[in-house]
Formats: sequence, C-alpha cells, structure tokens
Amino acid sequence: MPRIEEMYAFVAEDTGPDDEGIIGMNTEMGWLPLVGADMARVDSLRPIAQGIGRQVGKKVTLVHFSNRDDLEVIT
Repeated sequence: MPRIEEMYAFVAEDTGPDDEGIIGMNTEMGWLPLVGADMARVDSLRPIAQGIGRQVGKKVTLVHFSNRDDLEVIT
C-alpha cells in the first residue's frame, strides 16, 4: 500500500459557511466518515454522499487536503 500523501473528504455546512463537518454514515461496525486517500475510494463513496445530501437538504462538497504533517507517532 502506498504512503498516503493526500486525503479527500465529503463535507457539509451545518449552521453556516464557517461551521462544517465531514459527513458519514452508521454501519454495523460504527460510524464511517466519508473520506478516502484515492479517487477510486472517493468515487465509491460519491453516491452515498449524494444520498446523504439529499436526505438532509444540504450541499455536499468534496474537499482535497494535500499538506501532510505527521503530528505524532503512537507506538
């Protein structure tokens, strides 16, 4: 598996443009945030993100993060 250098996330505004969060869904294993490190994963999550956006009546934005900064190593 290659090193993760960038991430994508589906986000939605809550109360305004300065109040947003990563959208996700409940699964049998718990909460699954709609994030991915490659476009294949993003493409597989897109229909779910679209459905959530329709259900809650909110615009969903795909955001790209590309500045990796390792903050801590947990051993």
